[in-house]
Amino acid sequence: MSKSQPILVEREPPFAIIALNRPKVLNALSPALLGALCEALEALETEAEIRVIIITGNERSFAAGADVRAMADYSPADVLRADTLSYWQRLRRISKPMIAAVSGYAFGGGCELAMTCDLIVASETAQFAQPEIKLGIMPGAGGTQRLVKAIGPYRAMELILTGEQISAKVAYDFGLINRLVPVERCLDEARELARMIASRPLVAVRLAREAVRHGIENTLREGLEVERRNYTLLFDTHDQAEGMSAFLEKRPPEFKGE
Repeated sequence: MSKSQPILVEREPPFAIIALNRPKVLNALSPALLGALCEALEALETEAEIRVIIITGNERSFAAGADVRAMADYSPADVLRADTLSYWQRLRRISKPMIAAVSGYAFGGGCELAMTCDLIVASETAQFAQPEIKLGIMPGAGGTQRLVKAIGPYRAMELILTGEQISAKVAYDFGLINRLVPVERCLDEARELARMIASRPLVAVRLAREAVRHGIENTLREGLEVERRNYTLLFDTHDQAEGMSAFLEKRPPEFKGE
């Protein structure tokens, strides 16, 4: 893919890496970038050899938010016509595990994109913020909801109402990120995590991920129902039989993804 494209895709089965590629504007999330990201993710959904997807930026910026220059003169009708919500809805429909590898700025939509992923690996240079309030608006791509679920209502309220940023260390202490590593290790750490997840039974990973995400977005009762349903379904898979047999026979399992 040409380096002039808004994203770059690299396949390293069993995972793939999507790199946001607007370095001159700190990977600001333009409609063109979001559209290309959705198309790439949807294409990778169909590729059986790709089990996990990593989304990253560069060392200076993961994504520094929306393209404010393009939005400055918007009316409510313009917001509706731009229909950026549709991109975020497409991102939510991706069924494969996604890992955000974050260095530098993850502000606004960039923070929301990282939180759309299932896991976040961050370098020591990463900074997270929902600074929309400083522009006279508010988060509009999940920030007010996912940040609350990730770090709790009081911490989230402070970040959203002040627009102030937090360091990677603070984000780690708050529980927003999974792993905190030196900047030169960030993408390799995400790769190692992707390989580990990809080595697990495919159907179990998909159904466990579905249950966790359903629980985050719905009530405890609904989450428990999905958990129990998915748990029961896994007893009809090859990998469940193989996993338990291997455990009892004290040998490594040979999962087939079935």
